[in-house]
Amino acid sequence: MGGLKRSIMQWILSLVALFCAFLLVGCQGQNANDGITRLTLWQGVNPPPNRDVLDRLVQKFNQTHPDIQVRSIYVGQGDQQIPKILAAIVGDAAPDLLWYASTLTGQLVDLEALHPVESDLLNSKVLPELDPTLLGTMEYDGHLWSVPFSTNNVGIYYRPSLFQAAGVKPPKTWAEFRSVAKQLTLDRDGDGKIDQHGMVLPLGKGEWTVFTWLPFMWSAGGDLQTSGRVNTNGSIKALEFWQGLVQDGSAVLSAPERGYELDGFINGKVAMQLSGPWTLAQLQASPAAQDFAVLPLPQDKTPATIVGGENLFLFKGSPARQQAAFTFAEYVLSEGFQTDWAIHTGYLPVNLKSRQSPEYQAFKRQQPQVQVFLDQAAVGRSRPHLPRLQPDFGQFRPGDRVGAARSSDAQTGNQ
Repeated sequence: MGGLKRSIMQWILSLVALFCAFLLVGCQGQNANDGITRLTLWQGVNPPPNRDVLDRLVQKFNQTHPDIQVRSIYVGQGDQQIPKILAAIVGDAAPDLLWYASTLTGQLVDLEALHPVESDLLNSKVLPELDPTLLGTMEYDGHLWSVPFSTNNVGIYYRPSLFQAAGVKPPKTWAEFRSVAKQLTLDRDGDGKIDQHGMVLPLGKGEWTVFTWLPFMWSAGGDLQTSGRVNTNGSIKALEFWQGLVQDGSAVLSAPERGYELDGFINGKVAMQLSGPWTLAQLQASPAAQDFAVLPLPQDKTPATIVGGENLFLFKGSPARQQAAFTFAEYVLSEGFQTDWAIHTGYLPVNLKSRQSPEYQAFKRQQPQVQVFLDQAAVGRSRPHLPRLQPDFGQFRPGDRVGAARSSDAQTGNQ
């Protein structure tokens, strides 16, 4: 009992410490008596080289807006941020700006934490320059709650030298993909153990695993219904496809919730990896800089990818603070910011003028891999914005055999 009490007390103290930390951050964002509006931006930009780009661009804004100063704070990856964000909102210590996937929109709106941006956008010079296909990432319940920071989608990075050594070509279909992954799975040193896998697949139940798996579900004809029901033929087929790659040794699983890390790919231990254009900067600075390329996601019934990227949320505050926050948001949407950000990170610009700028066109000639993601955008799909999406697996439960679930699905007639 004594050990249990100590554990509970340690847990309570940890929560208190976390709450106090958020209060401290919130207080640091308040105005001093010097006429400067100080704003706090929470972000989870990754990999670190991309974070450096953001810090440089924030500093550029601060230099050109002496009356508004933005402090950018890295608060961890997506799943790590959620408890911090919610604790800060409950503790009345939320940041002024938040960089996060638009899927959080419903929950933040339900908490009455956000400032809607439609009136500000209607009076903004950058609105005509915004890619209209991204308006869906901003809208929820009849209002616009964020502005796009950057956009992307998922493809497959591969090592051309490993493909050439194995005598295989980039696959276009699931069947070709499985065959190629198998041929790229090798015991290179003859010790009886596999030391090169054809593919690495993300392990975990967090955001990254879901994000990279959904295109396979859509390609197989599945859908993510607003009810959250995923027990469909398409989703089960996609699960079986991933399961088969792991079972025959063609794919190795990542460390839990670390499927975005590129160490195995860079070191040549895996030949293919799911990722997006944000990875370009990291690979350009790695030992694999001269030996990587990108291919579209292989298809089953139809080509598909997922529309990703992050939006910039503006939290409620005084009118002066909200206006200062939108001034920063306009800067993020501008052609200059978007061109610089895209060229140095590989993200796709949300500003249409940026995509046609001489600088970005020159970048595409130097980095032709980005064209795969630009082309794939035409078949990209977005996840629905809901306050809380609780998956309904029907008769399928996590841990059940996939094959058994398929038989049950056929019997119940779920589509």
